[in-house]
Amino acid sequence: MLRLLHTRPAFQRSLEHLHRCRLPHDGSRRLKSSHRSRTHKDTPSDTNSVTKPDPKPPQPTWLAQKIQASPRAKWWFDRLTTILGLNSDKQVAGRRAFVLYENLCVGVADANQEFWQKECDLPPTFQSWFTVTNLHVWMLTVRLRALPDPHGKYYVQFLLDHFFLDIEDRIRAILQPSIPPATPYTPFSSFYVNPNIPKDGKLKRGSRAPERLVTRQMKIFREQWMGMGMSFDLGLVKSDAELAAAIWRNLMGARGARGITYPISDIPSPTFRRSVNLVGGSVVNPEKVDFEKEETTDDGSGVHDYPPDQVDKYVRYPELMLEIVTYIRRELVRLEGISDEDIMEGYISAAMKFGGLNRIKK
Repeated sequence: MLRLLHTRPAFQRSLEHLHRCRLPHDGSRRLKSSHRSRTHKDTPSDTNSVTKPDPKPPQPTWLAQKIQASPRAKWWFDRLTTILGLNSDKQVAGRRAFVLYENLCVGVADANQEFWQKECDLPPTFQSWFTVTNLHVWMLTVRLRALPDPHGKYYVQFLLDHFFLDIEDRIRAILQPSIPPATPYTPFSSFYVNPNIPKDGKLKRGSRAPERLVTRQMKIFREQWMGMGMSFDLGLVKSDAELAAAIWRNLMGARGARGITYPISDIPSPTFRRSVNLVGGSVVNPEKVDFEKEETTDDGSGVHDYPPDQVDKYVRYPELMLEIVTYIRRELVRLEGISDEDIMEGYISAAMKFGGLNRIKK
């Protein structure tokens, strides 16, 4: 029941607004700014970034207005939330981690869609959306780890909980579509296309994938999250070259890892090597998939090596690596400059949001 309460949007907004209006019980409830991690302290910040004005504070919900208008109702509301444990550090972290995830991570792939899909040639699949979003979730966790104990572990854990609840919700929307679409956990994304939504608006019999395929996909994305997180952590503390290698493997599909095919006359046809994207396609029985055949078939559903007539695109790879590494270092420094109070307050300002990749070139 408590999990349902802190994830309901209307209740959550009302609770967060009331908590922002409350005075702390005593001085010990006020958090002091802690020293940030110095892993990337020496990286220069982006001096060309334009400071945007903070957006208007969110308007209180109907429930919040009613409770604030009555001191007696507010007293009972505070007492009820305390009895239910909703005022504990852990429960507050759960609600505010959702605000951070929804406002900072969910829409970042859509905001930089042109860069990821045109500059980096990522296909419009859910796999691509997951990879880009996972990068920004990782960057946010780097900052959350520096929060004072035990808040840091609470925020990181709940951020990941919301991330994977959202992943499962989106996987079900793709593999088990419904007409009309069910209300999503977070807003819809235009970054990827759902290939299972019928154009005529009518679902055919057998169009819903079995539950075991959803479970398999969740395991795959969990493994990808773990692998990406470890490789990015290693690159963060070692060098830019190590970080660029992690980006090449995880974000760019390791294009060219098996060699580059040049336009020579004795090669009969282009050679592709792509990741088999089960979520983006129409695979029902993954056990029967011939992965060797699928890896060498270009169907536009996964990241693949460039054909011989596009080998010039590999020349841009060092520049792409530099752009993304610079972006990651810059954003981590920016997040480091935000105080613990601002992050844990739950109010999202323009300074907290991830910047655009197109500003790197300036």
